[in-house]
Amino acid sequence: MGATKGSHRKGETGMQDEAIVGMYWQRDENAIQETERKYGHYLSKIAYHVLADLEDSKESVNDTYLKAWNSMPPHRPEVLSAYLGRITRQLSIDMLRGRNRKKRQASEYALSLSELEDCVSGKDATEQDVNLHLLSEAIGAYLRTLTPEARNTFVGRYYYMDSLKEVAAYFGMSESKAKSMLYRTRQGLKAYLEQEGFVV
Repeated sequence: MGATKGSHRKGETGMQDEAIVGMYWQRDENAIQETERKYGHYLSKIAYHVLADLEDSKESVNDTYLKAWNSMPPHRPEVLSAYLGRITRQLSIDMLRGRNRKKRQASEYALSLSELEDCVSGKDATEQDVNLHLLSEAIGAYLRTLTPEARNTFVGRYYYMDSLKEVAAYFGMSESKAKSMLYRTRQGLKAYLEQEGFVV
């Protein structure tokens, strides 16, 4: 999903991203320190919304720095904040999946997924013979048909896993309006996926 959120997603102070990326390419270990200074809070927020555990979130963010170090070079991200955020999110989801299901804590990730159950079936993907790449492309295509407000609200809730309260605050609307908008978007997504031939 290619939609992006507002400036609150990006680091506000510190070294410019281009310089930080350059440090990674030069194998300057200070790159990690500068990354933590600029994006540590942002990445910790993403990790905690998935894991709902401070220690696990800290581990996920530290793993993000290691993965960033190992991937640059050869990769040179165009938007460092988005690149790091994707790494943290994926690492955190992998960590969550590794937990014992009975011990899994309530989190914004679990809550947001429960809201999407009516749009995407919870059955095993292999059993349904669903091509996850095509499903992702279809969701992206649907989001591009929405207004910027509806699209960004959806991305905030289900990609960044922000709470309903946070989503409403970011976009200057009441929680009831955000909840209603997300409901309409989910219903529209369900209809769109059915039209595209997905089992939902």
